[in-house]
Amino acid sequence: MSPPNDTFEITEATRLLLYQSMLRCRALEKKAYDLFMEGLVQGTTHLGLGQEAVAAGFAATLRPDDMSFATYRGHNHMLLRGMAMAPILGECAARANGCCEGKGGSMHITEVAKGAMGSYAIVGAHLPIAVGAAWAGVVRGTGQVSLCFFGDGTTNIGTFHEAVNLAAIWKLPVVFVCENNLYMEYTPISAVIPVEYPAADRASAYGLERIIVDGNDADAVYQTAVTTVERARRGEGPSLVEALTYRHKGHSRADPGKYRPDEEVAAWLERDPLLVYRGRLESLGFPPTVLDEMEQLARAEAEAAADEVRAAPLPDPAALMTDVWANGGSEWRN
Repeated sequence: MSPPNDTFEITEATRLLLYQSMLRCRALEKKAYDLFMEGLVQGTTHLGLGQEAVAAGFAATLRPDDMSFATYRGHNHMLLRGMAMAPILGECAARANGCCEGKGGSMHITEVAKGAMGSYAIVGAHLPIAVGAAWAGVVRGTGQVSLCFFGDGTTNIGTFHEAVNLAAIWKLPVVFVCENNLYMEYTPISAVIPVEYPAADRASAYGLERIIVDGNDADAVYQTAVTTVERARRGEGPSLVEALTYRHKGHSRADPGKYRPDEEVAAWLERDPLLVYRGRLESLGFPPTVLDEMEQLARAEAEAAADEVRAAPLPDPAALMTDVWANGGSEWRN
């Protein structure tokens, strides 16, 4: 991995945006965990704690009409496209105020109007959809870019290779971002691939550049995002980025993560993206009081959203029969 390019200018406003974005992601995911422990989230959740810098770095480069696609670990990405916290947490808790009226749950966070094109529960399912969305933008001449996030395990799924291949052939405006957190559920990715980097080491097979970035360094991610997103928008085709990062918790709330060596976890926790970035901001002269206030605001936003979820009703049973067919209901079948 290359360190952030010192000649690449990042404005003070952008640095504060990156830090604010990571703080909001962290506060959201911690609150999702709290709601689970309170018994309000009946299903499982896949938290992005520790992976905030990847979401923040790329989100800061996008236009409002660009499109983001994510895995079931997608709360951070959808939040930073402009979704409010309450509809995300409400969906996790299957409440009527959820973004999908409580019918999708944690693995299906979506708000198309904001370019939050969804979290997908099936591994690799969203890659061809992101390619199709990018193709639609080309046909319409909108200049939109599709951003597609996925985990390291996805690189062994057929749709990964099909999607990257087609995007490369047609030079589509899509940026594929592999969030390599070293584990595909409970198995180290290194145990099932013949190369060191599951995405980057396969890029050349599709005529793409080998791009590896420190996924815990928001500046490095942002620089890579600017380069690849602008390249896509210029019509120069897709990019395949591998961001090295680490999840702080297990694969899901059902997973205690005991298969990971203690020394490995400790080493990555020392490289917590929020700690790394706060240290950098302070070294650049940003007042600690300002940074403290940003942290307090993020926590307050998450707590207010959680209170809204706690007070929200369960969905009306009649909602089960809506959004099922193209006309919004199922009556036509009868």
